[in-house]
Amino acid sequence: MERREEQPGAAGAGAAPALDFTVENVEKALHQLYYDPNIENKNLAQKWLMQAQVSPQAWHFSWQLLQPDKVPEIQYFGASALHIKISRYWSDIPSDQYESLKAQLFTQITRFASGSKIVLTRLCVALASLALSMMPDAWPCAVADMVRLFQAEDSPVDGQGRCLALLELLTVLPEEFQTSRLPQYRKGLVRASLAVECGAVFPLLEQLLQQPSSPSCVRQKVLKCFSSWVQLEVPLQDCEALIQAAFTALQDSELFDSSVEAIVNAISQPDAQRYVNTLLKLIPLVLGLQDQLRQAVQNGDMETSHGICRIAVALGENHSRALLDQVEHWQSFLALVNMIMFCTGIPGHYPVNETTSSLTLTFWYTLQDDILSFEAEKQAVYQQVYRPVYFQLVDVLLHKAQFPSDEEYGFWSSDEKEQFRIYRVDISDTLMYVYEMLGAELLSNLYDKLGRLLTSSEEPYSWQHTEALLYGFQSIAETIDVNYSDVVPGLIGLIPRISISNVQLADTVMFTIGALSEWLADHPVMINSVLPLVLHALGNPELSVSSVSTLKKICRECKYDLPPYAANIVAVSQDVLMKQIHKTSQCMWLMQALGFLLSALQVEEILKNLHSLISPYIQQLEKLAEEIPNPSNKLAIVHILGLLSNLFTTLDVSHHEDDHEGPELRKLPVPQGPNPVVVVLQQVFQLIQKVLSKWLNDAQVVEAVCAIFEKSVKTLLDDFAPMVPQLCEMLGRMYSTIPQASALDLTRQLVHIFAHEPAHFPPIEALFLLVTSVTLTLFHQGPRDHPDIVDSFMQLLAQALKRKPDLFLCERLDVKAVFQCAVLALKFPEAPTVKASCGFFTELLPRCGEVEPVGKVVQEDGRVLLIAVLEPPEHVDQGGTAATWFSLCPPQP
Repeated sequence: MERREEQPGAAGAGAAPALDFTVENVEKALHQLYYDPNIENKNLAQKWLMQAQVSPQAWHFSWQLLQPDKVPEIQYFGASALHIKISRYWSDIPSDQYESLKAQLFTQITRFASGSKIVLTRLCVALASLALSMMPDAWPCAVADMVRLFQAEDSPVDGQGRCLALLELLTVLPEEFQTSRLPQYRKGLVRASLAVECGAVFPLLEQLLQQPSSPSCVRQKVLKCFSSWVQLEVPLQDCEALIQAAFTALQDSELFDSSVEAIVNAISQPDAQRYVNTLLKLIPLVLGLQDQLRQAVQNGDMETSHGICRIAVALGENHSRALLDQVEHWQSFLALVNMIMFCTGIPGHYPVNETTSSLTLTFWYTLQDDILSFEAEKQAVYQQVYRPVYFQLVDVLLHKAQFPSDEEYGFWSSDEKEQFRIYRVDISDTLMYVYEMLGAELLSNLYDKLGRLLTSSEEPYSWQHTEALLYGFQSIAETIDVNYSDVVPGLIGLIPRISISNVQLADTVMFTIGALSEWLADHPVMINSVLPLVLHALGNPELSVSSVSTLKKICRECKYDLPPYAANIVAVSQDVLMKQIHKTSQCMWLMQALGFLLSALQVEEILKNLHSLISPYIQQLEKLAEEIPNPSNKLAIVHILGLLSNLFTTLDVSHHEDDHEGPELRKLPVPQGPNPVVVVLQQVFQLIQKVLSKWLNDAQVVEAVCAIFEKSVKTLLDDFAPMVPQLCEMLGRMYSTIPQASALDLTRQLVHIFAHEPAHFPPIEALFLLVTSVTLTLFHQGPRDHPDIVDSFMQLLAQALKRKPDLFLCERLDVKAVFQCAVLALKFPEAPTVKASCGFFTELLPRCGEVEPVGKVVQEDGRVLLIAVLEPPEHVDQGGTAATWFSLCPPQP
């Protein structure tokens, strides 16, 4: 095909010379791609072929590759190359060659109608792309022309072959439109043109689908074609006949999947809700599938039940508001809702015996939202109709949430168990949502059922039934305030009566108690009913997560009511910690729980419990500090330091003046004497320094040490004051020896809390100047290998300016060097580092007037900063620095 083409070099830098893109070379490259065992050769071939497809020579070799003597792989490449040229380089084709190109494509499609199907599809996609580019002006009746040409009797291809080729072309046309690169204004014109062309497509599809002589392969292609066209938002009323025909086709097992897809796509279009009369006609068609659905369930035919459920849910979920508005048809919509309820409660365990029920859960959210969105009078009417439905839904969901028998569950794969866990979380979310519709009556309903189950002497109850009812309670109590519920006291009373002989049941009992921890705080007399269960469960490694998290919740919410139980809780916790029953993360949670617990005791009691609790770890740490560093003792050291830091995170004997946290948060002084955490830290300070002296090269150990002090500072605030001088001295030595980001983060906390206090300013200032000097030296040596240190340093500088700008008045601080380092940090490729640097400048620039050295540097070097912001280097995302900068820097007045 002779024509203008793209500029030389369009194939890309490093491409082979244009003359190399010959038929022979393309065939060799394809052979290499498919058959060469060497992966590098395959990759080279693929890269070369991609360049060939966009080269000017593609117009010539594409047609030659489609010759009948070529194998399908080669023909497919030729067809794909044609599609790429037409779809991406349409503007390069002279308008006087449109008809010639169209004719050639029709010829090739006709020839491949009885040839390779994959090649036929690619040729159809190429013609579809050409049609979209020509519509509506250059080819106003494109679809009608396609239908007429393929219906011509003088074609050498048999009727069925022509019919299938036409259907393939009509199917890919809307699909190609959805993914096309047409400009937005052209998309609107082409969409409108295609909407008109439906008149040439749908009558043909109806005829082929309804005539008895149509073979199954043709009817299946018709359904796929219809499914493709409805996604162009064709008016639903124009689809009625085809939708009804698709419902009829559901009885044919070969056509079932294609029919489901077509129906679901048709009724899921956003515009479909405008056609209420058509939607009302669809309800009887969907209800008519109930016998087929029950038969499929009875026969274990999961595919059929799944497909019918998809249809029912698509109609109900997408159009519940429109159908609810048709009050005179409330009974038919209620019948549809009950059909979806059947799908929700489909027999069998998800995901092993069925995969259908999960499809329905979103429908119940949508229906509830639509009912509650009506005005009060109409809402009251629908509440009367649908409250019983939602109570039934709760029963169905709790039945579906039940575990299978222990024997059956043992045969499930880990993947099936994980899918079931996620499914139960979805059910939990649905129950929590349903509470908005049913209110306190839902809790009463669950409590009555659980009470009858546990107190009935007539028949033994299954643990699965008990667990499911408790799971329902837990789902609601975790997110809804149940403090005023009158059934919770009864539930707390029932829990000790549960015969726990199963891990899943025990887990749910634990999580339910945890969900009720706030209620227990308001009703402390009930704590003794459940606390023994939790402490007993702590000793079971299989209940690690549930028991430890529940104890933590109780200790956090009920700490002022726990002193009578403190000795027992500490003893049991200490025992399980020493026996190493729990994994590391649960051990940390347990220490946090003990921190909450001890916070409510008298200082003497706290110190006494702390001594018994941490003495074994201190002794172990002393022993480890004497050993030569190795990976084994490193893990032990980090573990012990982690336990201490988590304990100190929550051990807080002071009371906040305010209920909320903020930068000006302060504590009331401790009336009983020195803070227990400070006492312990002072006792172990020398030991920690000794550990550091051997592990200063290890970032993980240094980080663990810093975490102890950082969490203590955050918790204690001003109470930490006695530790400030020695901690500043230790941090200075640490950072001078080996700079680490964690040391800077701890320094930032000290600046934040203590820099403004005159008594603590000297050690804070000395530490700030030292770490700044060391970091500036690091910048001179090359900071690119330490983005974490640069990030933390920028945050420290910003904090210093925010809390104590006087730190920048010191003569020993090289403000100019600091400014230049921050500009350099703007050029880092790491987004957090750039953001931290921008944060520093947002604090620095407004202080040009009040801090003289800052104003002087900005005046002298401000242009450097502006250039760095506006001209980010190539390795930074274009606009990344400037975008971050301007998002963080509002205009200064």
